Amino acid sequence: MMKIALPDTQGRMADYTLTGTPIAQAVLPVNPARIVYSAAHVVADPFTTNDPSGRAAVDWEKTMEFRRYLAGLGLGIAEAMDTAQRGMGLDWPGALELIQRTKAELPDALVGNGCGTDHLDPADARTLDDVIRAYLEQVEAIQAIGGRIVLMASRALARVATSPEDYLHVYAQVLSACDQPVILHWLGEMFDPALAGYWGDSDFDATLETVLAVIEQNLSKVDGIKMSLLDKDKEITLRRRLPAGVKMYTGDDFNYPELIEGDDQGFSHALLGIFDPLAPAAAYAVNRLAEGDKVGFRATLDPTVPLARTIFRAPTQYYKTGVVFLAWLNGFQDHFIMLNGHQAMRPLPYFAQVFRQSDACGLLRDPELAVRRMKSLLAVYGV
Repeated sequence: MMKIALPDTQGRMADYTLTGTPIAQAVLPVNPARIVYSAAHVVADPFTTNDPSGRAAVDWEKTMEFRRYLAGLGLGIAEAMDTAQRGMGLDWPGALELIQRTKAELPDALVGNGCGTDHLDPADARTLDDVIRAYLEQVEAIQAIGGRIVLMASRALARVATSPEDYLHVYAQVLSACDQPVILHWLGEMFDPALAGYWGDSDFDATLETVLAVIEQNLSKVDGIKMSLLDKDKEITLRRRLPAGVKMYTGDDFNYPELIEGDDQGFSHALLGIFDPLAPAAAYAVNRLAEGDKVGFRATLDPTVPLARTIFRAPTQYYKTGVVFLAWLNGFQDHFIMLNGHQAMRPLPYFAQVFRQSDACGLLRDPELAVRRMKSLLAVYGV
């Protein structure tokens, strides 16, 4: 049995014995029991001469290799979303190149592409028309290559909108330009503080009505909505009120097993950042669900929840650090360097906890490699 000495929050070292068994491989069929998108991370180029605060430098070969891995499991890819450090290292030109490369590399894969207004500095947004023009620029660029859209929340819109009616107006204009139904994205301020008060109110009941109005007034343009509020009751409330045919895609990285399994009134599909490191568990679990094995579904995903809660702990926007850390431990990239230097955005005990929890739920696909890499990280910190 393998052991590794890991530190606690006081710097005390204690031996940890690995016990996990890597999750069995499974591939989702063409028509799975649930539609599953993994919001995928990007691999930074560690040899760039760009400063971390400068223009992002992406290792395209490794970034595309990871997308081929996800597609090989039968998972959809949510491209150029916040998991790819969109708006936190990856700008719109970089995002568009990522979208274009994924389309060229995987033309037949299920891909939803993040479409926002991030090339418009919120401070430069003066009117709703500024926001609409920014959205439409990205809509046009993504649709020019035949890409499908995930319509992301806009920091600029949050800045200039003064009422729910402003949101209704902007979304109506943008959705009218979309040539295929889109996935709307309700992203909470825990993921992006600049989105506080989105939809024109800070009260959930009020914002719920605005979101439903956006959907109902643009029904032919909406495939579904991804909800990322980390509150299962709020998601279920919206899910039960969605018009027929409009899908709920859970973005709840804390409560996904229950929400995907569903209840007697419905279920959620998935579009999750946690399904980047949990990709094999997601594929295996949803296959169990297709076989009617709800017990096997929950037995696979429930043990991953403590890990997800650690990765997505507050400040939640730095969850990408845990995602990329696990990609490195699992051999999907050769280094633990991130865009904007975000590998430094979590402390050492966080990485030790992620290591332990990943092992416990079978997510270290090559435990010997993971131990070697964890030891190398510990050495950097003086262990």
